Amino acid sequence: MSDDKIDTSRRRFLTAATTVIGGVGVAFAAAPFISSWFPSAKAQAMGAPVKIDISKLEPGAQMTVEWRGQPVWVIHRTKAMLDKLPQLDSELRDPKSEQDQQPAYAHNEYRSIKPEYLVLIGICTHLGCVPMYRPEVGSVEPSWQGGFFCPCHGSRFDLAGRVFKGVPAPLNLVVPPYEYISDNVIVVGVGQKAA
Repeated sequence: MSDDKIDTSRRRFLTAATTVIGGVGVAFAAAPFISSWFPSAKAQAMGAPVKIDISKLEPGAQMTVEWRGQPVWVIHRTKAMLDKLPQLDSELRDPKSEQDQQPAYAHNEYRSIKPEYLVLIGICTHLGCVPMYRPEVGSVEPSWQGGFFCPCHGSRFDLAGRVFKGVPAPLNLVVPPYEYISDNVIVVGVGQKAA
């Protein structure tokens, strides 16, 4: 066969078409593999920020929402509750919240942005139990001034989530990252991370 009878334009067209079809095939074959690297919609939703409307939360009351599969508590503290907090410093393991499990804005005696609203992850720092909210004076023991009590192993926390000395829990309850987007709406999962 001589070179005069070879159609080079047709050969170029067939080579280009084969390359394009092969590339498309590789892209379709790789798509499921690459998409497996990304989290599922359920996993993305679990990590998504959560809006909390606190407009109907009565003074002294607690509300619980879920964020990242964990209970998040919002407590509307009364003035009497806030007044007790400085009186307990000598009984607490970390009264100034110097450990690094809370955002910088929680490094105050209230461990919150606004003193009257406390936002905590409701999991004991000992073994991951869920403490009970016991705001009533004397409800756990005669000297109890209100706070959180973990019945599993006896850990106690005050109304700022600060851990008492002599209990199994090593750290204060964790303050999640959060911010206010209005006077009555908190968004958990955004804001400053632990400092």
